[in-house]
Amino acid sequence: MLLNTKHRDYLFDNYKALLIVLVVIGHFIEPGYDNNAFLYTLKWLIVSFHMPAFIFISGYFSKRVLSFTALFKKLAIPYIVYELIYYLLYVLIIHKPTGLYLMYPKFSLWYIQALFLWRLLTPLVKKLPHYMFLSILAGLLIGCLGLPGNFLSIPRTLVFFPFFLAGTNFNRKTLTRLRCLKNQIIAILTLAVFTAYLILDGYHKTLSPKIFYGRYNYHYLEQNPAEGIFCRLICYGIGFAMTFAVALLISEKQTFYSYIGTRTMAIYLCHGLTYSVLKDCTNILQNVDTIPESLLLITFCVALTGIFSIPQLTTFTNMIADMHLPSSAQRDVWLPRSGYSFSHPILH
Repeated sequence: MLLNTKHRDYLFDNYKALLIVLVVIGHFIEPGYDNNAFLYTLKWLIVSFHMPAFIFISGYFSKRVLSFTALFKKLAIPYIVYELIYYLLYVLIIHKPTGLYLMYPKFSLWYIQALFLWRLLTPLVKKLPHYMFLSILAGLLIGCLGLPGNFLSIPRTLVFFPFFLAGTNFNRKTLTRLRCLKNQIIAILTLAVFTAYLILDGYHKTLSPKIFYGRYNYHYLEQNPAEGIFCRLICYGIGFAMTFAVALLISEKQTFYSYIGTRTMAIYLCHGLTYSVLKDCTNILQNVDTIPESLLLITFCVALTGIFSIPQLTTFTNMIADMHLPSSAQRDVWLPRSGYSFSHPILH
């Protein structure tokens, strides 16, 4: 008797593997990307699309509507557990003054919080006419406000929401049709031209790569509202263009690194803990000055990605995602049950 196994889409596994490596590199070069032109250009290149692409893929794997209870179990509970882990790291190892502020996510945990809100709000938002336009408008206008702190990661949640919504609407067959030689050549030229622009252009160097972060308002970025909105519109265009350009070039076949794309949550969590220790307890990352040192740091990031993709860590993150609410809590939260399985590219 033949076993009924679910076919994996290795294109997305490979894409997620690339993106999680870029996430790790992007964080570890943050303290020293101003030290040399190579890291500076690499930082701009990474932040221009790695989170838009990750969020787009998250949206693609979030087409099924889940109940609040299912979302709470799969996202809110892991978020609380990981916040506690970061809190203990900050207090006991780094000795960094902090508190267990669940409404103010630590480091990269904003993404899990945002994913919970995106999945919760998307079915409601999609009932609105012209919801894609409205989501982009909200992402543009939130930059005009000066929200205090990092409460609920509201700016980033709104700025990146259009990528998530676009992912939920994406048809995989469309990508298959577009993956012809002509379009792949265009994609290569797009990447080459954008990289050359980052190397040769002087104007963008008067700005900060933080224009792509989604966290900061226009005043913080030293832009007036008109400049900020125009700049963010360009960032949206670059984010979508780069996301699709890379998607056209990623291999659809199983590779030696495909498995990494199924273990991104463990890598996402553990690299952040490692980065926090190195950044706050040493001066290593701040003092990466030369090209050889930069290449060594990138090699370290790739190796770290491989180390944190071991199955034991993924077993831990899967165990957290499969934790059950206490029976009393389940009685306190009533919502219709969902028969759908949960899957998204960070957890699986």
